[in-house]
Amino acid sequence: MELSELLNRDLSCACGRTHRCDIRCVEIGKGALNTLPAVTAPYQSVLLVADQNTWGICGETVYKLMEKQTETIYVFPQKTTLIPDENAISAIDSKITNQTDLVLGIGSGVINDLCKYVAFQHGIKSGIVATAPSMDGYASSGAAMILKGMKVTDTVNAPDVIVGDVDVLRQAPIEMIRSGYADIIGKYSALCDWKLSQEINGEYLCPFVYDLVLQKTDEIRASAKALTQRDPEAIRTLTETLVLIGACLTLLSTTRPGSGSEHHLSHYFEITGLIDGKPYFFHGTDVGYSTLVTAELRERIRTVEKPDFVHISKEMRENCYKKIYKGYWSEVAAIQNHAKRYETPADEIYQKKWARVREILSECPTRKEIETMLTDVGFDLNAFETMYGAEKIRNGVWFGKDLKDRYSVLWLYGDLFLTEEEAQKIQ
Repeated sequence: MELSELLNRDLSCACGRTHRCDIRCVEIGKGALNTLPAVTAPYQSVLLVADQNTWGICGETVYKLMEKQTETIYVFPQKTTLIPDENAISAIDSKITNQTDLVLGIGSGVINDLCKYVAFQHGIKSGIVATAPSMDGYASSGAAMILKGMKVTDTVNAPDVIVGDVDVLRQAPIEMIRSGYADIIGKYSALCDWKLSQEINGEYLCPFVYDLVLQKTDEIRASAKALTQRDPEAIRTLTETLVLIGACLTLLSTTRPGSGSEHHLSHYFEITGLIDGKPYFFHGTDVGYSTLVTAELRERIRTVEKPDFVHISKEMRENCYKKIYKGYWSEVAAIQNHAKRYETPADEIYQKKWARVREILSECPTRKEIETMLTDVGFDLNAFETMYGAEKIRNGVWFGKDLKDRYSVLWLYGDLFLTEEEAQKIQ
């Protein structure tokens, strides 16, 4: 199924649900910027939003094409990494008037999420002019924000318009192209977690979306060499696939098909980086490296023939939160106190379904296979530990999962191997 077949229609699915993704227009291809006047014709008072980098890429071109419709332009002044937090929200919010009918971002992940978030708060539409094929959130109805210092994904409306000009996208830094590719490779991990949760928790799983995301992930896996050469057709396909997977998240009103343990680790590296004032990789890059980690966890779990389970005390767990998340530890604790997952261990279910658990874990590519997928686009496998260090990565394996109320292989791994002795090693 192609992207256009998913949009603006009710899809009666074999899973028993009706899915819908209301994105009015997606234009991806060479020269797609020139479609802007037509695809934004319903809007007469547009707020353009960009940062210093993305405005320099194509901001002036977008403005010239949309000058008659543009009400205001806001370009974030800082040249440092833009954080989608309360300050950034307030800056865009201050430019909204009673006449504004579209918030059109020029950028990728952070700009897109900010525009979706602010537009939703005002009950108006958002759109995005993509500047890099770097992540799968373009078409998602979620906005990944940093609010009160924590990474949260708020439910909003998907953009009304998505425009990706291949002539712009193929000029993105190669690190951002790699990031988009790796974000898709991470779906192997996310899909495995989804199926594992269906088995352990009875979580809803849509076979149609599962199979579609897996098919598209396999297709992108084969395009690695062409992406490193910035081949226009490979860039178009990558961008379309990123948008299609985001649309799948919107179809189900959940990020489950595209986000699992590998994303929880990515969020952990971002959050702890912000807390400690340390650098972190692009989101998709972290997802790629974290997919290596989760593949290794699955392989270790699969060696266990007769599982024994361990559980640390609440006091020990909260001491670990304090060391890792510092002043934000109580917010992490609140997430898990509300979820009550620690209070309802799944030991009996694991024991009963252990053969099936091992079978599901074996469906995910091995660490060696993931390594090949990443090195095919130029990933430096040593850069991950160089950036974060073994201790920080280990801490993420144990407690990155606690940033979210979502089951994944990280929970199973902790239930098997996180002893009080291991927890005491956290500094």
